[in-house]
Amino acid sequence: MARTPQKRTLETRARLVAVAQDIVARNGFEALRVEDVVQVAGVAKGTFFAHFRDKDALMDRLIGARLDAEIDAMVAAPPPRDLAQMVDRLVPLLTFMTSERYVFDVILRYSGAAAREEIGAIATTFGRQIEVFIGWIEGGDFRRDVPAAILAEGVQAFAVQVMALRFCALHGGNGLRDPLSTYLAAWLSPPQPSA
Repeated sequence: MARTPQKRTLETRARLVAVAQDIVARNGFEALRVEDVVQVAGVAKGTFFAHFRDKDALMDRLIGARLDAEIDAMVAAPPPRDLAQMVDRLVPLLTFMTSERYVFDVILRYSGAAAREEIGAIATTFGRQIEVFIGWIEGGDFRRDVPAAILAEGVQAFAVQVMALRFCALHGGNGLRDPLSTYLAAWLSPPQPSA
């Protein structure tokens, strides 16, 4: 039987997270250093590592929370009825995910888990995204000849492709909206009847 964490342990972890969130809000994710977190939180470095395996484990939690907030906003908005509305709903999420190269790298590393016990905040948000996309596809004017779950996985795959292109020297100036619109139009548009 797992032991319930003590109140002091929970308070220390909450303080570490709050300090990290404050540092990120001021300086960005890439600027976050474990040394700064423990100094401002007033704890030893060993205490940090008792709560988080490494800096990236803390980032999983911080970035995962931001992804959840973006997904919550997507869910709160009216579902998209067409491709243009879907792209509009996706751009804020993708903008955050590509706000810093470091953020994108952490998201890619943590988006899948090798074992069930490794599923963290970021990996969980990828599952949430698929569920949101399925609902959008089922309720909108999108193709019906392929199951919505497969189409949703394609939306996610194309979104990752567009984000990766944002960091590519040849395609970095293209932004998110145009390439995303192109890919999703090819993927989600209902088939046209043969002449």
